[in-house]
Amino acid sequence: MDEQSQVVAVPAPKNEADLFPMYPMKGRTPVFPDDVKETHRRTKTPLLQYVLSARPLAFLTAPLIYLCLVAFLMLDVFVSLYQAICFPIYGIPKARRSDYLIFDRGALLYLNALERFNCINCSYANGLIAYVMEIVGRTEQHWCPLKHAQKLITQHSRYRSFLPYGDARMYRERIDGVREEFEDLRP
Repeated sequence: MDEQSQVVAVPAPKNEADLFPMYPMKGRTPVFPDDVKETHRRTKTPLLQYVLSARPLAFLTAPLIYLCLVAFLMLDVFVSLYQAICFPIYGIPKARRSDYLIFDRGALLYLNALERFNCINCSYANGLIAYVMEIVGRTEQHWCPLKHAQKLITQHSRYRSFLPYGDARMYRERIDGVREEFEDLRP
């Protein structure tokens, strides 16, 4: 293996500080020192080499992966329209799309054009799912703020304020209050 194609293991984050960027930010863009930019440029795999080294099955699955982008774009349009029309009617604060869709990987100079496109695609899909989850969570808080009987693998940000499963009295006493509990989201 030559120096450019070595794989480096990245350790899992040990604490919360490890989750944040190790470079200063200018707005939403990391600012890399010149020596880091040069290292990034030197370690970029040329596009042709990258494509030629791909497994044959990757060429067969790539169209399916990229086709998902169409579904995500449609979901984005519909859920954004839904929120724009319905949330003001019910007094639900809107989720800011820009808080969920983050495209900072494009600043990484060690990614070739295809790697960069793939990163943008994944950033969009994951950010969109988080955005949709937040919108659905806020909707659920208004219409059905009840916890489930079973433990959820993933919970949206509003779930913690939901009412206990099976407690009919508490539901009737507190439903209106829980529907209005968006103070943490209001300016």
